[in-house]
Amino acid sequence: MIKLTGLDNKEYILNADHIERVEHIPESVITLTNGKKYLVKESNEEIIRKVIEYKRKIYTGP
Repeated sequence: MIKLTGLDNKEYILNADHIERVEHIPESVITLTNGKKYLVKESNEEIIRKVIEYKRKIYTGP
């Protein structure tokens, strides 16, 4: 799970395992495997970093 910020400045948690695609137009648009889309303030690079950190924690521990 990764913490992201919506365009309304509210933070929410997204299951990183369900991310299918990340686009930049100029916000980052995250498309999940079920087709639902989220607009977030984080850059694509930040999202990738958060997903990598999340996966690292799962496989190596906190």
